[in-house]
Amino acid sequence: MWYFVSPEIVFGEGALGELDELQGRRALIVTDATLVQLGLVDKVKVHLDKAGLETRIFDAVEPDPSVQTVRQGVNVAQDFNPDWIVGLGGGSPMDAAKAIWVLYERPDLHPAEINPFVHLGLRQKARLITIPTTSGTGAEVTWAIVLTDMEEQRKMGLGNRENVADIAIVDPALAAGMPPQLTADTGLDALTHAIEGYTCTWHTDVTDGLCVSSARLILKHLPRAVADGSDMQARERMHNAATCAGLGFGNAMASMAHAMGHVLGATFHVPHGRAVAIFLPHTIEFAAQEAPGRFAELAGLLGGPQAEGEKAARALAERIRDLCRELGNPVGVAETGVEREPYEAQLDKMVDDAFNDTQIITAARSPSYDELRQLFLYAYDGKRVDF
Repeated sequence: MWYFVSPEIVFGEGALGELDELQGRRALIVTDATLVQLGLVDKVKVHLDKAGLETRIFDAVEPDPSVQTVRQGVNVAQDFNPDWIVGLGGGSPMDAAKAIWVLYERPDLHPAEINPFVHLGLRQKARLITIPTTSGTGAEVTWAIVLTDMEEQRKMGLGNRENVADIAIVDPALAAGMPPQLTADTGLDALTHAIEGYTCTWHTDVTDGLCVSSARLILKHLPRAVADGSDMQARERMHNAATCAGLGFGNAMASMAHAMGHVLGATFHVPHGRAVAIFLPHTIEFAAQEAPGRFAELAGLLGGPQAEGEKAARALAERIRDLCRELGNPVGVAETGVEREPYEAQLDKMVDDAFNDTQIITAARSPSYDELRQLFLYAYDGKRVDF
């Protein structure tokens, strides 16, 4: 038995106007300081004002939000007593908003207790709206929550089907101001979601189509969006693609590139989309040695060269590398500026943390400890996987 979970999704030009009709008394906007400075919070607040809602802003969310930051947000929520929580931003503010909402409703829980196997009993105090300002994470439609434990320097994968948003508002105008590098990083994150959602062992008939459609859109429109941020057709298609990928992998799973990317980001603060895109070709090549089927099938669906099996899977990996190079993104960890000595010093911990990441359990080919360690080393140099 499988589940497919989704918010109500309002998308396309002018979608933000949906907030004009929102019923409620108070809305807590969870975001970051940059979006306040850019005026995007004011754009949302105008619509909430039209709806007659009193608003308060919590803008302390940092990249890779910490448990400590979430607890600060919970204190604000408890003081303000909102009946709507609005997560506005990239994946970090939306993840923080989900966690703040859960702990506002369930103050008896520790964040680490937010898991798929407990009954949360949400929506007694508030409901959740998610509004992405980047085209990548898909967090607006997933129930995943990623928080950073600052003491242990690791990311925690949390979440429960109950904490999916009630409404996701996917308006491309909010992504129009993304600079080229952020556009590239977040777009590659969405592509990794789509590819891993299609090739992970938990994929389903219901999620496959979303993942393929998303990957096609991204391969076509991401280079355009990076080259010309004012290309609103490319912006809209990328915004929609990120949401499709979120629905796809969010109802299947991601895989090894995410497990490895999470620990690289937590240890060396490499932006998430950049990190997972580095590891994605390496993990495809690793899987291609023993389980190339789904990767080869996807390569064909995406218009790759006429090939089968391992050859087709490796062609898909190379296509991803070519896209990264076209966008000016790294294809090896060394290209991010991480020095070899500290990388190798953290290697054993990174391997341990990757094995403890939930995303590794759906890998098409499960690595041994030594194989995963070797993958981290190959990815440092951007070396093609031959084992």
